[in-house]
Amino acid sequence: MNAKLRKLGALLGMVLLLGACQNMGMMSTPQKSLYDRLGGKDAIVAVVDDFVGNVAADNRINRYFAKTDIPRLKRNLVDQICAGTGGPCTYTGRDMKTAHAGMGVTNADFDALVGDLVKTLDKFKVPEKEKGELWASWTDAPVYRRPVRPAA
Repeated sequence: MNAKLRKLGALLGMVLLLGACQNMGMMSTPQKSLYDRLGGKDAIVAVVDDFVGNVAADNRINRYFAKTDIPRLKRNLVDQICAGTGGPCTYTGRDMKTAHAGMGVTNADFDALVGDLVKTLDKFKVPEKEKGELWASWTDAPVYRRPVRPAA
C-alpha cells in the first residue's frame, strides 16, 4: 500500500510541477502596447508633425491639403493614431471613407501619401514590426481601389 501511495504522490508531484512550469510561461511579462512601443503621445505628435511636413512638400499630393485646417488635421491624426495603437486618446473625427469621399484620390496619390509616411517612420527609426502594426491599426484605410502596404 505504501508503494502505491508513493507512486501516486510522485505522479501528483510531477503533474503539479508541469502545471507550475506551464503557468510560469503563461505569466510572462505582458508585451507593451503599440502606443507605448512607439514612445507615447509625444512621439506620435513628432511623427505626425514630420509626416504632415512631408505631405506639404510633396507636389504630387499637397493640392489635396491646400484648404485644410492643418492644426485640426494634426490633432485628428494624433488622436487617431493614439487611439488605434492602444493609447488613452479618443478619436472623434470622420472615418477614412467619409473624409476622402469625392476627392478623386487615385492609387498613385495614395501611394505617394504612404511613401511620405514611410519616409517619416524611417526617419524616426520605427522598427518594421511596429510599422506593420501601425498600418494594421488603421483598419478602415483600404477604402481605395486596391490595398496598399507600406514598403518593407
